[in-house]
Amino acid sequence: MYRLDPRYAPAPQTRLVTGWQAVSAELPPGPAVVAVDGPPAADWETVKNRLTEQLAARGTALRVLDVRGHYAAAEVVEERTVRDVDAADPYYCKLAENPLRDLFAAVPDPAPPEQGVLLICGPGAAVLAHDVLWYADVPKRHAEAAVAAGTGRNLGLPDGPGELRRLFYVDWPMLDRHRDALAPRIDAWLDVQDPELPVLLDGDGLRATLAALARRPVRTRPYFNSTPWGGHWAQRTLGFDPGAPNTALGYELIAPESGVLIGHGPRAQAEIPFQLLCVLHPLEMLGGDVHARYGTSFPLRFDYLDTVGGGNLSLHCHPQERYMREHFGWHYTQHETYYMTVGGPGTRVFLGLRQDADVALFRKQIEKAVSEGTPMRPEDHVLTFPAEQGRLFMIPAGTPHASGAGNLVLEISATPYLYSLRFYDWLRPGSDGSPRPLPYEHGLANLDTRRRGEDVTRDLVPRPRTLRTGDGWHEELLGALGEMFYEVRRVVLDGTAPAEDDTDGRFHVLNVVEGDGVTVETTAGDRHPLAYAETLTVPAAVGRYRLHPAQGGPAKVVKALVRPQDAP
Repeated sequence: MYRLDPRYAPAPQTRLVTGWQAVSAELPPGPAVVAVDGPPAADWETVKNRLTEQLAARGTALRVLDVRGHYAAAEVVEERTVRDVDAADPYYCKLAENPLRDLFAAVPDPAPPEQGVLLICGPGAAVLAHDVLWYADVPKRHAEAAVAAGTGRNLGLPDGPGELRRLFYVDWPMLDRHRDALAPRIDAWLDVQDPELPVLLDGDGLRATLAALARRPVRTRPYFNSTPWGGHWAQRTLGFDPGAPNTALGYELIAPESGVLIGHGPRAQAEIPFQLLCVLHPLEMLGGDVHARYGTSFPLRFDYLDTVGGGNLSLHCHPQERYMREHFGWHYTQHETYYMTVGGPGTRVFLGLRQDADVALFRKQIEKAVSEGTPMRPEDHVLTFPAEQGRLFMIPAGTPHASGAGNLVLEISATPYLYSLRFYDWLRPGSDGSPRPLPYEHGLANLDTRRRGEDVTRDLVPRPRTLRTGDGWHEELLGALGEMFYEVRRVVLDGTAPAEDDTDGRFHVLNVVEGDGVTVETTAGDRHPLAYAETLTVPAAVGRYRLHPAQGGPAKVVKALVRPQDAP
């Protein structure tokens, strides 16, 4: 059965406490300077007030310094973090490379207390000298929802309102680098998703737990977002958000946003960014070759596009590699694949240019759709294919594509995920009733016009090819392309015997696409169940492992891995 809250026990001797009274008891009696850092999305007023109340109740002398009161003026922060060339672009800007020190007009230098506690709190608190460091976190989905609703704030701009463009391309890169640099020395991790019921993990226990998880299969906490094109498969089949408008985007494993739940139950668990596994244990998680090529960035993502009972996705493409580096600042590009978990002959995928596509006419029709609201027919320019269940479609950067209505796509892609360069969106309004943004100039600048017609069918809609066979199972290559750095395979089990596999020095990502599920068994003795539609990361350090079919039934498991650097 699909788990909405996969959870892992903390390492032995880890201190995990809940509630402000227990959390505040972890603070030293003083004299000490305690820095509580974290993102703007944390409820800093509640954090300050509750810690103040608890310390007062135990008679601890306290001074509070909120670093947000020492930021530079908003126009200065904006000038420091966004290039002039990007300021006028309403859609994107180059990823900010600033340290959080750049938020400050001048970094405060308060005198340490002679007794009691000086509590320094807010985003960037760790920049100031301190004795104890806590990190108060909420997952990124909360920040995105708050900014989209008009209640969230951007980093360094506490007066708001927040802006999603700035959140994605300025705040998150700055916060991620800051958090990752602090991870080896954080004294406590504080989950404040519920600001009245915080959960604290001590720093040593946190790191011991992540060290263990980096050597065994691990699943991140899934969730779904709603969008105007979204469907209802995940609501009906998996039980996600039954009251939501739809379940469009399913975040199975998107490393920059995904979290791992550590704890003992819903009210005693902390959600830790998956990315910290890669930051603290890159060789174990990624493998030596992948780490050398991608640093601590986990380069693959698995997500769902649910249009069952919904509408067509926008027609779009993703940046080509040079454009991605020069304009957006990400060092590898957004190649994608679509695996059709649910589909059929009556549904379709848009993919690649027709042989007779006229790019000038394509541009003209896009512009008329934007300026005059004139509908266009994407299939006049782009090929369509039946969305046959079990089919894989390859989508290298620059290729126009979209899933049609009625599909559940398992999107197996490179990690960059915030660069959908839309050409056409069916004149569909956004959730606020205004036209959805169409950064078509970026899209046209990246449109790959070389692969057309029969070349699209030959290269991007491959047929499965058997790679290995065993007793009761075989493994197929579903798709590999010279310009794409990863490949997608499928392990087919008939239910009679386990399949043998080996990470061979590079991580695997698995997803059960048919059947009740499997159990992943490692040579170290770990056994991890994996149900239908669930995704699991098998770190490089795992080595040899087995896939046991659940309940003796047949199953199919899709697997993605980074190709060796010298692969053809």
